Amino acid sequence: MSDNSHARGPKRANGVRENEILALLQQADGPLTPGEVTGRLGGELTYSSVVTILTRMHTKGLLARSARGRAYAYAPVTDDAGFAARRMRTVLEERPDRDAVLARFADELSDRDADLLRQLLGPEADAD
Repeated sequence: MSDNSHARGPKRANGVRENEILALLQQADGPLTPGEVTGRLGGELTYSSVVTILTRMHTKGLLARSARGRAYAYAPVTDDAGFAARRMRTVLEERPDRDAVLARFADELSDRDADLLRQLLGPEADAD
């Protein structure tokens, strides 16, 4: 192995790397370029690996990008709660029986979460 390979961290799944980069971007004060992301990761990934991951995340709709000089700067399209909501919606949309999935979800909510959901849905939810 070359000396350069020892400087980087252990190989991890792309999803793990995406989550690390997403967390880093969510904590940033604004959009970051691949070079800035690479620097903040402390040499765990090469510049080209960071570019590849950022491009994939942009293609998936997780990141917005804007031109900054000769590079793009990337920022998350939503916050952590927004990403969790998107995952929940994706799971719901992948199932053929939405009514059954929503009913099961509602049945398994704690009393506190059920009350919160009723509040968020508004007065119409109390009429049922």
